[in-house]
Amino acid sequence: GLSEYATRVLLEAGLGAGIVKLKDGCYSNTKTAWFLLHDAVTRANLDFTQDVNYLGLDRLERALETGKPEGLKVFGDWPTLYRALAHFPPKVRESWLAFDHYYSDAAFPDALKIVFADSPKQLLDIGGNTGKWALQCLRNDPDVRVTLLDLPGQLKMAQRTLTEAGMIGRAAFHEGDLLDPSSPIPGGFSAIWMSQFLDCFSEAQIVSILKRCRAALGIAGKIYILEPFWDRQKYDAGAFSLQMTSLYFTAMANGNSRMYETGRFLELVTEAGLAVAAQHDHLGTGHTLLVCKAA
Repeated sequence: GLSEYATRVLLEAGLGAGIVKLKDGCYSNTKTAWFLLHDAVTRANLDFTQDVNYLGLDRLERALETGKPEGLKVFGDWPTLYRALAHFPPKVRESWLAFDHYYSDAAFPDALKIVFADSPKQLLDIGGNTGKWALQCLRNDPDVRVTLLDLPGQLKMAQRTLTEAGMIGRAAFHEGDLLDPSSPIPGGFSAIWMSQFLDCFSEAQIVSILKRCRAALGIAGKIYILEPFWDRQKYDAGAFSLQMTSLYFTAMANGNSRMYETGRFLELVTEAGLAVAAQHDHLGTGHTLLVCKAA
């Protein structure tokens, strides 16, 4: 818990009423303090806010004016956060990954069952990040081969993850920057997977990426899109939190994307020449899995 000195400072400053309480001459943590210290989602959100966003959000207004992640400049001269991620200070990178993984990891078990109901043999993981999803796929089906497509820094993290797990033999790695509309996507896959990936792009960029995914599909292949749409949340607080996450995308990530509403996102899917074969809501903490195929 909090040290006695820190507790006394908070109380004397009038800042500790919700964190600590004094009873019979002894200090103890309140329920609020317990959540701050031990609750996984509270820690993930607060560390993400403190370590990744706090300083950069001061430049939000400038980011809105330019359409660029002006807040990212607190970490250096990078075009997007995704280019910068592998080069972040360790604590910043750790907090970003913990936030990202907390939400996606909870949805993975249910999504895995849906994806492998069709027994795909060649799966493309776009935005493979640290390789956590690829690792689950390889462990789930001994016959599947997974190709990860991402930026160089992220691919190095994924290679380390799969090597340490002894799964590197059925994995391949393809370097690519899908912000470049001329960047090709390798073809012939029975399944293409994107988890919390397309919300990192503007509407025009999403359509461009999905068109390239459509071209990369094998016969009867499917595209699986896992996203936390703000209008598909069970609780208003969840919807509001996702809407406010759009400020992170504007100030820090890329300057032009956001958390999407389902209806608008489905219009982009249609514009890319795809049709939604199935929609699975409420996976994990509030994700939706769209199963798409060529229209």
